[in-house]
Amino acid sequence: MVQSPAGNSGGAGPQRPVVVAIGASNLSRGLSRLAAVSQVWAGGPIDLVIAAGHGRSYGANSRVWNRRLPSVLGCGLWRSLDRLLDAEAAAVQRRVAVLTDIGNDLLYGFSVAQLASWVEETLVRLRQRGFRVAVTRLPLASIATVGPFRYRLLKTLFVPGCSLSLEQIKDRSAAIDQAVVHLAAEQTAAVIDQPAAWYGVDAIHVQRQRLDELWQSAVNAWEDNAAADRTPADHSWLTWARVGSAAAEVRSLNHMMRFTPQPAVQLPDSTRVFLY
Repeated sequence: MVQSPAGNSGGAGPQRPVVVAIGASNLSRGLSRLAAVSQVWAGGPIDLVIAAGHGRSYGANSRVWNRRLPSVLGCGLWRSLDRLLDAEAAAVQRRVAVLTDIGNDLLYGFSVAQLASWVEETLVRLRQRGFRVAVTRLPLASIATVGPFRYRLLKTLFVPGCSLSLEQIKDRSAAIDQAVVHLAAEQTAAVIDQPAAWYGVDAIHVQRQRLDELWQSAVNAWEDNAAADRTPADHSWLTWARVGSAAAEVRSLNHMMRFTPQPAVQLPDSTRVFLY
């Protein structure tokens, strides 16, 4: 049975900040760095609520090798948020979110309109819960560098079932990027540009040494790009190992359902990490 989250603050005083992060492989690869950057931003412990995972879809169940995950919109993240959030403390409780890795659903064959509707629903749910949101644009500059040979190789490695041509992917990526910018404006979310220099050979995964820049861009967006003196984030190997080995609340492995009580990890400063 899934454990109910405990109270946010454990007593009088400011409510613990809640940080939501939604994405796929880049989020999974950078979770410990995101935790460290968010702790520095908050100046103390946080509740970090995550929906991530390689190949994660915003609106459909997804499968990578022998692992299946529910969609972002259908997972337990929303139920968890409603338990964590203190309605009476909404005015003082900091609530921020970052959305990234928008585009996997195009590779699965979903239309631009369908994906845009899923992103819109995600943004609406966060806004209704009082979150300040930053959303990344698609890495169009990186995608533009991909040629036919590299595209065939990437499809073989990551999405062998994708039937779209390279030109179709580029056209649809540009279209969903425009939709993201439009939806962000409608839902009062900040937009993060992703320069080609962040990306490696495969054009879709941020280089590990650039992940701090991605997460710091989210922090800057939460704070209207206000300059602030910050201690560099400390993402230790221990944190990386603990967060990286943690499991989502519900997943299927080899056609067997697995359930993991949440929070999946509690860090030394009492930061809690919830994975969905």
